[in-house]
Amino acid sequence: MRPMRLDMAGFTVFRDDTTVDFTDADFFALIGPTGSGKSTVLDAICFALYGMVPRWGGARGLANALAPSATEARVRLVFESGGARYVATRVVRRDGRGNVKTANAGLQLMPAGFDVTKLDTGLSPDDLGEVVAGTPAEMEQAVLEAVGLPYEQFTSCVVLPQGQFADFLHAKPATRQQILVNLLGLGVYEDVQKKATARAAQADARLDAVDQVLAGLTGVDDEALAEAEARVDRMAELAAAVTAAVPELAAARTTAREAAAALTALDDELSVLTGIRAPRGVAEVARAVTAARADAEAAATGVSLAEEREEKLRGELAGAGDESALRLQLRAYDDRDRLSAEADTVRAAVRAANDEHATAVAALAVARAAAEQAEVDLEAAFRAHEEAKATDLAVSLRVHLHAGAPCPVCEQPVAQVPAVPADSAVAAATAAGKAARAATKAAQTAVRQRDEAARDLERLLVQARARQEQVDSRLAELDGQLAGAAEPAVLRRELAEHARLRRALEEAATAVRAGREAARQARAGVDAAEERLRATWRAFDTSRDGLARFGPPATDRDDVAAAWAALTGWATTEADRRREDRASRAVAVAEAESVADTVRRRIAGIFADADVPVGDDPVHAATVAVERADADLRRLRERREQAGTLREQRAGHEREAQVARALAGHLRANNFERWLLAEALDLLVDGASGILQELSSGQYELVHDKGEFVVVDHHDAGLRRGVRTLSGGETFQASLALALALSEQLAGMSTTAASLESIVLDEGFGTLDAATLDTVAATLENLAARGDRMVGVVTHVPALAERIPVRFEVRKDARSARIERTGR
Repeated sequence: MRPMRLDMAGFTVFRDDTTVDFTDADFFALIGPTGSGKSTVLDAICFALYGMVPRWGGARGLANALAPSATEARVRLVFESGGARYVATRVVRRDGRGNVKTANAGLQLMPAGFDVTKLDTGLSPDDLGEVVAGTPAEMEQAVLEAVGLPYEQFTSCVVLPQGQFADFLHAKPATRQQILVNLLGLGVYEDVQKKATARAAQADARLDAVDQVLAGLTGVDDEALAEAEARVDRMAELAAAVTAAVPELAAARTTAREAAAALTALDDELSVLTGIRAPRGVAEVARAVTAARADAEAAATGVSLAEEREEKLRGELAGAGDESALRLQLRAYDDRDRLSAEADTVRAAVRAANDEHATAVAALAVARAAAEQAEVDLEAAFRAHEEAKATDLAVSLRVHLHAGAPCPVCEQPVAQVPAVPADSAVAAATAAGKAARAATKAAQTAVRQRDEAARDLERLLVQARARQEQVDSRLAELDGQLAGAAEPAVLRRELAEHARLRRALEEAATAVRAGREAARQARAGVDAAEERLRATWRAFDTSRDGLARFGPPATDRDDVAAAWAALTGWATTEADRRREDRASRAVAVAEAESVADTVRRRIAGIFADADVPVGDDPVHAATVAVERADADLRRLRERREQAGTLREQRAGHEREAQVARALAGHLRANNFERWLLAEALDLLVDGASGILQELSSGQYELVHDKGEFVVVDHHDAGLRRGVRTLSGGETFQASLALALALSEQLAGMSTTAASLESIVLDEGFGTLDAATLDTVAATLENLAARGDRMVGVVTHVPALAERIPVRFEVRKDARSARIERTGR
């Protein structure tokens, strides 16, 4: 696989449209500062082909393909492999929920002579050739067939990313062997062995199938053929004999059927005639109708009498006067008596209320007078208290007075100091004031209580007088209402008469309803009796109609019992006459069936002699036997021809199985493939060992022991040690030697499209000393100078980059990374 052109847009650090043209870059370097995106170019190559990038940890890191804040990433790789040119395209998108998925993937086989420099930079999905794969699911197999290597081996032999440079060196022998199998196309021998084994199995299966069919083709010899031909002749004779006997059997069966039909018809007539019987109670049907009609007339008469009595009572009740008015007058008498008694009670209550109210008013006047006197006493006590305080003040001044000295109040000379009283009058005045105040409060409380009592009694008096007026008014109204009315005793007698008439009317109404129900039931009895009579006549007509073909006698329609007696007598006579004729008809049936049975047994004997089942239709059975014998003969002849053909096929399948088993046996041991792998590994180790000796200044030599790589350290007396014991720089030298040997030595040995037409290294040049780096650079220059390999390196070592003719410088700003080609 040799890359020709790489287009990226929105891919990781390459947000803008970016193109890398490898068309004439046989020896190139990707240079630039750390983190600028050099390794991303190799990621894009892997992603376009396989949809995965080693640094992303497999397909789960798909979201890493998108540039920051981008919603879509596109990568397109044009490459050559095995002389053909392909273009691989992948597009990933982020949906509205933030999920990143592959939106499109495809592989196209470009037409010969297509100028890749004319491709647009917009990564448009133009038709660039034959579509080899159109979906992500189809890409894996299509890329494997185009490149010749699966993803893991591609990243071990073609594009060697950071961290995986030593994978081939440290791989297990089985993994390394599988890589060589893919590179050399040795899987074709395993495929041939598998196909030979499958073809031998198919041939054996066909051989078994033929043997099974032949085992089933028994009884196809000449004796069986002669027996089948003789059976055809016997079946022809059988058919002729049956054809001659069948008309006689048909005639005998026809006679038997006709005799049996005549006997069945006679039995049917007997069944009909003996089934004629008069219904039970036919004689009572007419009498029941007459009795029911008499009962209905009597019930109707009873209803008329009851209705007349009911109507009479209604007239008497209507003439007895208005019952409601009588009840109102009687209730008015009761109300007047009750109100008269209440009027006396109310008048007495009014007089008592007047007396109590007058007493309360007098008590109120006394309480008010006492309250006024208490207020007068309170004012007198207050004045006495003030005078006592003034006296005490004067007494207090006397203590300081001296005869002849001026008075402190009036400033007049005091001629003589008055005597000082022994006790003060203030205490007595205070006590008298408290007593007067308590008496005043008590008098005021008594006034309020008497006033409230007087008011309550006044309200009661007003209510009593109002009730007296109401009672007097109602009494006057009742007196006016009862003016001219009858006495209460008379009113009660009239109401009693009303009650008696009403009860009599209810009894009459009940009698009318009962009579009407009895009349209805009587009419229903008439209808039922008449319906029974009609049903009896209908049954008679049905029975007589069933005998119409026998010619029954005429019927008297006035007496149903007589009609039934006449019909049953006639039917009995007709049945007796037919019983006498039945014996002769039964004898005729037996004789006809005997003749038919004799002919049937003769035909059955013909079939039994030929060992053929007769069935229900002898002619059909004979025809089937003839056709079956002919078919058996034809089938036997076909089976004889089939057996011959199968024997010829069996010989061919047996030869094919022997050849396929022999080829599979030669390849099953894998000796040839093992020998080729051993030769390839020897060539690979020899080439890598020479490169490693040159890189290590003769210190290390690479050998292998049963597929395991071992280094020989000539600076340590030729000590052999495993490659995992090498230091980092030594591991890089050994890995580089193997990678260069894979590219240089194995390309000419490959038999398939898995040719190593390019190698790109992304590892470890910064760990080499100057001398080793010079050796590595010279080795790469010699490899690229051959012109049949593309050699690429990813490095930030200036000393190495300056020796490489084509350089792709990668720069990165805040928005996007960019690639610029420098050098030749």
